[in-house]
Amino acid sequence: MDDTQSVLRDFSVIAVVGLSRDPAKAAHSVPAGLQAAGYRIVPVNPEASELLGERAFASLTEIPFPIELVLVFRPARFAPAIAEQAVAIGAKALWLQQGIYSSQARSIAKLAGLRYVEDRCAGVERALYGITKR
Repeated sequence: MDDTQSVLRDFSVIAVVGLSRDPAKAAHSVPAGLQAAGYRIVPVNPEASELLGERAFASLTEIPFPIELVLVFRPARFAPAIAEQAVAIGAKALWLQQGIYSSQARSIAKLAGLRYVEDRCAGVERALYGITKR
């Protein structure tokens, strides 16, 4: 597993797969916190047209500009397909949010040379190390 601190320091453009419309959910509040810290958040949610003031996309492959980090808030069973999409779009890293594990996604990411984090909260890690992009 890669060092979470370096992934958060090295990358600024984050596609959030499963970004929620519900502000009470971590899948909304964590990306909102990252955005407030200066990260560019790109929502990936087929049920929304806009989230956190940004255009939402139905899938990673629909995003028309480079993505550095793919942050996943979807159940583990979806992680391998998301990992394949992350590889296909040329992402540099894949991060499965706290509570999400996938040996298959890990293998896909690592074989393609992506940096990989799983079962860690990006918001907690960012706050722990005081990392901002502003």
